Amino acid sequence: MNDLIQIHDLAVDCIVGIHDWERHHPQRVFLDIEMSHDVRPAAAGDDFALTVDYDRASQLIEALIVAGQYRLIETMAERTAALLFAEFPIAAVRVHVRKPQALNKAAYAGVEIYRERGG
Repeated sequence: MNDLIQIHDLAVDCIVGIHDWERHHPQRVFLDIEMSHDVRPAAAGDDFALTVDYDRASQLIEALIVAGQYRLIETMAERTAALLFAEFPIAAVRVHVRKPQALNKAAYAGVEIYRERGG
């Protein structure tokens, strides 16, 4: 069983959505990321090189989302998962995207995906 490296409530201001007003006004989205990675080797030697740099991961995710100007949060989630697999030796990833301004009568609309490497 692999351990989880987590990033919660990563706030990103970006262009996202299908409506005209959304294409012209940035909205804040929030992401929760869980990366499956065995942390025992890093912990055994207190070796940063053997774990996932979550600061770098969060910076890469933010840059991807800001540049992407996605219409769908589904696309945002898929591209985030693909980026994390490309950059880090993780076994699996869960990406949860929340868009608070999507619905007037709800706290947020969201999508959550789970992907395994090679799956």
